[in-house]
Parts: sequence; C-alpha cells; structure tokens
Amino acid sequence: MALASIGAMFSLLIYLSLPCSNAAAENILHQSPPPADGSRRPIVFPLFLSQPNSSRSMSLLHRKLHSKSLPHSRMRLYDDILLNGYYTTRLWIGTPPQMFALIVDSGSTVTYVPCSECEQCGKHQVIIKLISTMTSLKHLISWLFHQDPKFQPEMSTTYQPVKCNMDCHCDDDKEQCLYEREYAEHSSSKGVLGEDLISFGNESELTPHRAVFGCENVETGDLYSQRADGIIGLGQGDLSLVDQLVDKGLISDSFALCYGGMDLGGGSMVLGGFAYPSDMIFTDSDPDRRYVPKCLSFVLIGEWIRFNTIDSPYYNIDLTGIRVAGKDLLLDSRVFDGEHGVVLDSGTTYAYLPDAAFSAFEEALMREASPLKKIDGPDPNFKDTCFHVAPSNDAAGLSTIFPSVEMVFKSGQSWLLSPENYLFRHSKVHGAYCLGVFPNGKDHTTLLGGIVVRNTLVVYDRENSKVGFWRTNCSELSDRLHIDDSAPPPTTLPLNDSNPTLNTSSSLPGGEIQIGQINLDIQLTVNSSYLKPRMEELSKVLSKELDVKSSQVYISNLTSKGNNSLIRVVVVPTEPSSLFSNVTETSIVSRFTNHQIKLPDIFGNYELVSYTLEPSRKRARWVMKNTIVVMAILIVAVVVGLIAYGVWLMWKRKQASNPYIHVDEAIVAEQELLPL
Repeated sequence: MALASIGAMFSLLIYLSLPCSNAAAENILHQSPPPADGSRRPIVFPLFLSQPNSSRSMSLLHRKLHSKSLPHSRMRLYDDILLNGYYTTRLWIGTPPQMFALIVDSGSTVTYVPCSECEQCGKHQVIIKLISTMTSLKHLISWLFHQDPKFQPEMSTTYQPVKCNMDCHCDDDKEQCLYEREYAEHSSSKGVLGEDLISFGNESELTPHRAVFGCENVETGDLYSQRADGIIGLGQGDLSLVDQLVDKGLISDSFALCYGGMDLGGGSMVLGGFAYPSDMIFTDSDPDRRYVPKCLSFVLIGEWIRFNTIDSPYYNIDLTGIRVAGKDLLLDSRVFDGEHGVVLDSGTTYAYLPDAAFSAFEEALMREASPLKKIDGPDPNFKDTCFHVAPSNDAAGLSTIFPSVEMVFKSGQSWLLSPENYLFRHSKVHGAYCLGVFPNGKDHTTLLGGIVVRNTLVVYDRENSKVGFWRTNCSELSDRLHIDDSAPPPTTLPLNDSNPTLNTSSSLPGGEIQIGQINLDIQLTVNSSYLKPRMEELSKVLSKELDVKSSQVYISNLTSKGNNSLIRVVVVPTEPSSLFSNVTETSIVSRFTNHQIKLPDIFGNYELVSYTLEPSRKRARWVMKNTIVVMAILIVAVVVGLIAYGVWLMWKRKQASNPYIHVDEAIVAEQELLPL
C-alpha cells in the first residue's frame, strides 16, 4: 500500500537492477549435465552480445526487400554429431586465404577462430577429407592432417581491426572492440573483433566478402580441448555471419542445414534461399520473442512491476505437443512456452525437454519398447535409458522395433521423427541403443539439438519467420547439389564499394586453377599524353608494390578515356613454364580492389575496372610443340614398321618359291630305345 500511495501521489518511477557481471547479463541457458561418455558433450547456448538500443524489428523490416534471385553458398558438412558432438564446415579467412574447420552453431551470434598471438588456445586438430577432380582420374581421395591452425592477421593483406566505437565493448586502451562468449558447460571464448575477407569455397555462388569475426585470445573448457578450430555463428544478432551477409544484400534472409544419418554422418549447409521442396512442412518462428535474462532488472511504476526483457537470439518453433506411436502425450501446451520456448540449436548434441514433458515422453516410450531388454548406459556416472536390440539391426531397421514420434505444431501439422532422431548407439555394447532425450532441469526451455534433425533438411526462413522440415538423405544431398569440398576459394574477388561495376572473367578451361597470366585493366586520373613517357617508371612502381620482379610486370597498352587513361597491367610468373597459385593471384588482385597499391602523386588516383586470368601462352606453345614432336615420332615409327613388314613379306615369298632343297644324305646308325 505504501508503494501504491507514493506512486499515486508523485507518479514515481524507480529503477532497480540486481548487481551482476556483464557475462551474466548476456544470458546463459542452464542445462542439467548431459550423460557424458566423453564424445557426446554438447556445445550449448552462448551469451548474447547485447547491442545498445538495437532493434531487431527494424532490421527485419528492411531485409524483406531483398530479391529472391540473390545467390547462395553451398557448403559441405563434416564429422558426426555423436562421434564429435558437432558438425563442422570449412571457411577461409584473409588474403591469402587461411582455412579453418568451424562448428556449425545456430545458437551462436559470432564467428571466431584462434588468433596467432593466443597463448591460452588449445591445439585443435581436424581430419579433413579432400576429394579432388583430376583431368586424368575421376577422383583422387586423400587425407590431410590439419593441426593447430591459428589466424595470422599480420599475414593477411586485407585484415583490419574493428576500432573502438559506441556499439561495442572496448579494450582498456579504447582502441579495439572486444567480444566474449560463455557456455553453460563452463567453457568460454574471448578476444578482439577484426574484419577481413571471408571465402566460402569454390562451389559457392558467393564471392569472398568482408565480414567481422572474433580473433580469440583466450579459450577455456571444451573450447580449449575440442578438435574444431572455432565456431561459425548463425544465430540472430548483428555479429552473426548470416546477418552480416543479409545486411549487405548478398543473400536472401534464409539458410538451411542438413545433418547426415546415424550410419553415415556428413551433410550440407546452404547460406541464402533456394527452391524448397513442395512437401516441406513449415511452422512459425517468432524472431521478436523476448525473455527475462538471468541478471534480472525491472521497473516499478506505481504498484505495477515491469520486467526488462531482451530479444532472444535463438530460433524457436511453435511446438504444442508430442505424439508417441500415434498417441498424444497428456501435456498442457504451455509446457513448451517457457523462457525461450522451443529452440533449434545445431551446436547442441541431444534434445532436452522440460521435466513434465520428459517424464511423459519417457513413460510412453518405455511402454512401447517394453519387450526389449533394458541395460546400463555406457557411463556408470549417468543413468541413461538403454535397450539391447539384435546385433544385426542397423539404423534403418530401428523403425520396426521402436515407435514413431511426432512433433505437433500449432497449425496442426506434425513433423515425423524416426528412431535415429531420438536414439544414439551404445558405445560399449554392440546392437544397443540409448535414449538421446533428457530432462532440462530447472530450465523451462525445450532445446532440440542435432540428433533430432538427422537426415532432415531444416530451412531457417528468417525473411518469412518460418522454419521448414523435410526428410531426406542428407549424406547424399551435397552430391545432388554438386558440392566439391576440395576446391579452394574462388578466384573472383568482391566489388569495392566505390567501384560497383568491376567485371571479372577467366579463360581457364574447366575451372582448373592454372593461372599463367593476370591482366588488370586500371583507370588512372591522368591523361594519356602525360602518362605515355612515364610508362616504364609506373611499371617499376607496380612491381615494387606487388613484391615481384620488374620483369614480371609490363604495361601492354594505353588508351585515352577523356581526361583519364586506361592501361592494361600484365603480371606473369617468374619462369615461362611456371604458374601462379590461386592464393598468389587472389593476393595480387585484392591489393588493387582494396586500394593497397600506393602510387606516387604524379600518377593520380587509380581504379581497377576489370581483370582476366589466362593460362601461360608459352606453356601452351611448349605443350603443342611437344605434342607435334610426339606425333611425328609416332608417324615415323609407323612408316618404318610398315617398310620392315613389307621387306619381311618379300623374304617369306622368296623362301616359299624353292620348296625342295638338295641335302646330302648320310647313313645314321639306328639307336636302341631305352627299356621301359
């Protein structure tokens, strides 16, 4: 009553906030410790890097204006959700590109990799399967051991630190932006924010583009010990890679993940929209869902209390019920509406239900699987629910033994799960399987991890605030999309902001990276008559800026374009028979696109108009010359062979014309046969 009277008299606004650290303020979703056998520890929800006065509704509004015809990036997924606890994909950062194996995490809002100066980063190591398409062989399969990669900013000619500003947390010197992420299993990552070219592989329709990412200085917990190099953040937030690509108008506001099945693993990731299957099941997702953070803050207005909430960075779906063997569980639909609601998180291994939902689900499953023998789990420290099945049964045969499970949406549609979507293999008993769904303890969020979406194409249609599900063989989806995971980043570089008309082309056959010559068409803001006597000087300046020999750079032609000049700069390798690598070519071109070539004032300003890549002409002539020589030798050999054959035939005929030859007869003594 005292508060009410004070509010009525003075309309007093009192703001109260519980003391807490910055880390706590960014929300950590609590999870009960998962059953751990060493290989199935999940990567769970990270803290959300809050931005002052950010508005998700405004950013989503302008994203709906993007065209459906935008390109997309298709990328192969590696590993297995239960063997490693996650799936990874390959990303290239910098110029020249540095490759990293990153965990695909739809629950994280930042992409980060270890920095070269990081002394508290683990020794990450990933087995990479390379499949190269050769001209003489269909496929060459090799295994490469990829160990302890760290991003080296000093080796990238396009790297720039993100300078301190009002929208980020700054270092002590107020010079550079920082980031920090904490996870529920007590691992963490923190470091500085940088910006560089991000490449998505040779099969991507996206050319390399600049993006902000984290360069780690400290790793703890699982992040320190894991094999993967870092995380690619696909969540909803300003630092998310998806948000950055969408905000620049490079892709439509959508992406898709497809995790391989129990026996195969692998899969695909697609950044951007594409033609979805007609029978895909969609459900609504609320991008503006808000929640009260663990670090509670609230406002007292008279006798009313209003809790301060923040936008959730996670992808939720409107789940209202669960069916087991066609029978609805007796649950209040509001059980799935707690805290963050029902969240899809590709970085989490298993599924976690609120206690009431888990108890009902486990009871129904046990009732349907009652004939099966119950056994202990692989780890005695955890009470896993496990069943012994005939050793000959594979993942495909589990559907005849275990019941079907359906996720029922608010629209009335349902998403059918097979047993591989809620079971995992027993690591110690052959032919045994354990339940991959667990209670979420005090957390009222329903968390659906990677196990639930195995062999399911999941489309995150952020533009229309929907999530789609479609059953398919995800291990073969990448082949159907014609993804070549061995190819390096594309040779085409991004457009410079000041030069949106940059044209690129390549005369290389079949997409092979055999670059013998780089042609750069450059416009200078000086007239041609002034530039003509200074061509040799300009050539030397360019060779010095490119760190190549002066004999490797020459200017092939000069044309006038009003008061400006258009020149073609040709860069060739050191030896006539040698070739440029893709990395070298990318580095040379990027120096012009990003205006890192410093020219004396007498040459004015420059702009890269276009560039082309060509194979080595001298090498081609050498190949042709050798081909002619080989063919001449073969022709001579055939002629000589025919002549020799003709001579031999004539000799045989001469021998045949004298069949009777006189031979002096001699009496030969008869020899006695050996006795039997």
